[in-house]
Amino acid sequence: MASDIPTTTSVAESAVIDAPLSDVWHLIKLPEFASFWTALSEGEWVKGASPETDIVKWTFKDGTVQQIKQEEHSSLEHFITYSVISSDPALSYTSVVSRIRCLPVTSGVHEGATFVQWSSNFSSDADAGVIQDAKFKRREALADLKKTVEKH
Repeated sequence: MASDIPTTTSVAESAVIDAPLSDVWHLIKLPEFASFWTALSEGEWVKGASPETDIVKWTFKDGTVQQIKQEEHSSLEHFITYSVISSDPALSYTSVVSRIRCLPVTSGVHEGATFVQWSSNFSSDADAGVIQDAKFKRREALADLKKTVEKH
């Protein structure tokens, strides 16, 4: 059984994007993900959510619809943290919290570029297949972000 295979419940993928931090950071807003992530067809704020809660609906090209709650956003530290609060179809695990952090590369061969890390922590009921899928989805999304930013 797949559930009997021990696995980590976290994933972290990263990329160096040949563009200044400001060019990358302005896309790291939940409703803007569809402007670079080719798996998404649309991202939009959910109207009627509580004033203290920022919720975005992501519609994926495969038909999956998820509501994403922004947990943290720091324009000073250049990171965003979010969680999936609902999904249709339903997820096979209980929860996931993800963070995207952007850092300027200040020296060396990549000076002037941006280091981006996309990490996620899943609930303990996420199996190895979920973690592997998350790894590849984050790699694809980072490659999409790189293509979008570097072509400008």
